[in-house]
Amino acid sequence: MAKLEILTVPDPRLRQQCQRVEVVDDGIRQLMDDMLETMYAAPGIGLAAIQVGVAKQIVVIDLSKDDEARKPLFLVNPEVVWTSEEARVYEEGCLSVPEYYDEVERPERCRVRHLDRDGKVQELEADGLLSVCVQHEIDHLNGRLFIDHLSKLKRDRVVKKFSKQAKFSGKAPAAL
Repeated sequence: MAKLEILTVPDPRLRQQCQRVEVVDDGIRQLMDDMLETMYAAPGIGLAAIQVGVAKQIVVIDLSKDDEARKPLFLVNPEVVWTSEEARVYEEGCLSVPEYYDEVERPERCRVRHLDRDGKVQELEADGLLSVCVQHEIDHLNGRLFIDHLSKLKRDRVVKKFSKQAKFSGKAPAAL
């Protein structure tokens, strides 16, 4: 396994639409393993392939606590097929928007159809934090960040802050 570099705003690759995976093969499984290692090291609870510069519809998630056995979820070509009418506000953060957190309202529950690590079709019923995490990561696959759910003023402030940091660090890609 290898630890990968996580892209951060304002990197324009974070706005790409990700491509469907045709076959879950050893290369895709290796990527998922590398994504998990990267996510655990960050540390985080979810990571989309685009966050490591791979524009494929792949998500890894693990909500287990430090003192629990790891329970990774592998979602390939995930698609939300149902959401509840009830919404809930959670404070979200993102490995691609480091050390910034804000409240986002999302459906409390969702159902997601996806391929698993073996390429088999599965459906996942999620609620609470898992529902938030799944929706957050699927947003990444569609070129959306959690800051897109904030007011334009808040979003612009965040992007400006990170653009300025990138400029001073010499890593300034084109703005979002």
